[in-house]
Amino acid sequence: MTKAAHLRRLIEEGRGPVLTAGAHDGLGAVLAERAGYRAIWASGLEISAAHALPDAGLLGISDYLAAARIMNQACGLPVIADCDTGFGNELNAAYTVQQYEAAGIAAICIEDKVFPKVNSFADHRQMLVPIAEFTHKIRVAKATQTDPDFMVIARTESLIAGSGMDEALRRAHAYADAGADAILIHSKAKTHYEVEEFMGYWAGRLPVVIVPTTYYEWTARDAGRAGASIVIHANQGLRATVSAVTSAFTMMLNDGCSSSLEGHIASVKEIFELQRMDQWLELEA
Repeated sequence: MTKAAHLRRLIEEGRGPVLTAGAHDGLGAVLAERAGYRAIWASGLEISAAHALPDAGLLGISDYLAAARIMNQACGLPVIADCDTGFGNELNAAYTVQQYEAAGIAAICIEDKVFPKVNSFADHRQMLVPIAEFTHKIRVAKATQTDPDFMVIARTESLIAGSGMDEALRRAHAYADAGADAILIHSKAKTHYEVEEFMGYWAGRLPVVIVPTTYYEWTARDAGRAGASIVIHANQGLRATVSAVTSAFTMMLNDGCSSSLEGHIASVKEIFELQRMDQWLELEA
């Protein structure tokens, strides 16, 4: 079974939402798999941050694709790739589908903002493309794929842009008509109520993907009951890493050694296990 088929099966089984962890490299993907997540989100924010650059369209498809390919090869989980706006127009979106499908990625997610996009949580004006332009992009993307299980997730930023619920629903239905496999409804509200309202009106027409970054109090179980098929913890791993590494570096600088830190960090042996060191060395024998 391909990973694309596996992701579809996870969604169709209906055993609660598919819990998905954001990552930007192979190690993050392996840690998410070990923790029990069922899919990986190749996060645009995380990949940009790994380059110490803002999530503002500065990196290109080669950078994002290389990161997603490494994550896909490192773990057994299906990878859903954050592909911003599809890296340009409908031709760019078609090329994106070709390249990600060839790399074994299970799904891509493209959003309806103007290229180049700026991260949804940035204090910046969020501009949407016309519905007709984005539906054409979806149709071209779907016509390009060869694996019928490969998924194109259409992400609407209507709530992010302040366009309101009616516009979010109008766009989501148009994207479904154009052939999208799922809808990602994005929100930066502090509570889950507007996302829950959207799913109530949506009534399960297509699988719904949510990203509870700002409304983090909403449990995956409750989100699933409201109609979410995929719940993405998109950037918490990165943020936890920044806090932990900053704390460790500060402690070692202050103490002049790592003595007080050693009991709280992974051992070198554990790193070897994550790297599958023994399996590789067996090949040498």
